[in-house]
Amino acid sequence: MRTRCLAAAAAFVLMKLGVHGQDSLPQQTIVVFNGAVPESVALAQFYAQKRGIVPDHLVRVDCSIEEEITREEYDRTIAEPLRTIFQERSWWRIHETADGTRRVQASAIHFVAVIKGLPLKIKATATPWDGDRPGSGPVQNRNEACLDSELATLGFFTKEISGALNNPYFQSYRTVAEFGDAPILLVCRLDAPDVETVRRMITDAVETEKNGLWGRAFIDAAHNTSTGLALGDAWLGRIVDQLHKVGLPVIYDQAPETFPDGFPVSDCALYFGWYAANITGPFNQAGFRFLPGAIAIHIHSFSAGTLRDPNATWAGPLLRRGAAATIGNVYEPYLQLTPQLDILNDRLLHGLTFAEGVYMSTPVLSWMSVAVGDPLYRPYLNWAEFDAKRESKTTADWYAYHDFAVKNGRLAATEFRRQARITAARAHNAPMLEDIGLMEMRAENLASAIGCFEQARADYAKGEDVMRCVLEECDAWVKSGKRKRALDLARSVLGIVPDSPASQLLRKLETEFTPKPTPAATARHGGS
Repeated sequence: MRTRCLAAAAAFVLMKLGVHGQDSLPQQTIVVFNGAVPESVALAQFYAQKRGIVPDHLVRVDCSIEEEITREEYDRTIAEPLRTIFQERSWWRIHETADGTRRVQASAIHFVAVIKGLPLKIKATATPWDGDRPGSGPVQNRNEACLDSELATLGFFTKEISGALNNPYFQSYRTVAEFGDAPILLVCRLDAPDVETVRRMITDAVETEKNGLWGRAFIDAAHNTSTGLALGDAWLGRIVDQLHKVGLPVIYDQAPETFPDGFPVSDCALYFGWYAANITGPFNQAGFRFLPGAIAIHIHSFSAGTLRDPNATWAGPLLRRGAAATIGNVYEPYLQLTPQLDILNDRLLHGLTFAEGVYMSTPVLSWMSVAVGDPLYRPYLNWAEFDAKRESKTTADWYAYHDFAVKNGRLAATEFRRQARITAARAHNAPMLEDIGLMEMRAENLASAIGCFEQARADYAKGEDVMRCVLEECDAWVKSGKRKRALDLARSVLGIVPDSPASQLLRKLETEFTPKPTPAATARHGGS
């Protein structure tokens, strides 16, 4: 019977950037497409051309075009044909014991790109399954699963379909090619509500790798301390710390609500948040777009229940709005069994592929999670080689902050913020100033935070950046006990830009903090 107990991960030295050979990843990758869907064939060819994957590694299956299939259909039309191909093309070296048990001893293939057109999920079956040993409880008695998560265990040759399998790659620091403990396949899906979005996801990943993913992170915590749910906020809090260590600006919202309508989300390279059923807030503003190559993930039980509807749940809509990669759940997964986003973020920052980061962060397989994006995407592989002199002022500001953080990471927090503010002010580096201001806010150095926000909004060129700094400065004035200063600032800005999407947030603040007339004053001026 499968177990949820996870063996303690062995400690390995953190890999250095560039440990992958530049040309080795395509050789370790196959592309699986549905021969019954012309767009699936074309997308497979497009991806292979972009990544230099040889034609022999394009694998056709002929299966249902439905998003959800039965377990019998999965075995007959996808799993068994793929196992046959792996053996015919000598991608696996298999050892078979006297009792007929088969085990993969070595695999030439580590990455699998599943192309739009294949089913997404395998529905539950009530029929007893040959070789299965279902258990009791909310995990061990369930046999529905994400198709991609099942494919990850293709080389395990297990007949058990109930419950979840321990992921032997969980919490690893080694590249998958160096990992010989189990024949795990790192399966990611190139899928979205439309073909154009998938092609753009592929192109953005390839192009972004050249200089690295520069921009701002938006982290939307839920401030949820209830049993079993505080874990999600803990992941997000650790991501904030990870990003600050490498100098990536972070907007970190700890209010119970998601980012509100009108909140200025600009230059968004990373988004991690929770917990709403469908895409909401600023991501639904007309014209909103993530930066090319962005990774955007919203934690929700059914965030990838479908990838075909551009407006349902989160995964599909995030991709339609410009993200290159996301993670979601096709059925109820339970938070503890979903990818731990802080591990994913850490591995990406260290130059690993999207697929490696996802599977290093995922405690179980044969379960509910799906990773959508180019499995070979390495957003931070080459950012140390970025040439800021050739880029725009904004991009150069991102790099300057990263360079400062890496060089001064050993400083005490107070001294780091002090020197960072001086450096940012001299260079008029608005993203860095804003981020230092937010750090000062969390450290309750409100006067310093206000000074940072004031200079940042003076240095910003984009109106949405200015408006965000205004909102942050108003918040700092309120926390300082000076509501009138917040009210005066809000009214001043509303007088200049009354029609900004963020103006509704300033009007809400104005309504909240405008002194209410006393009953005596009302009687004097309007009473009879």
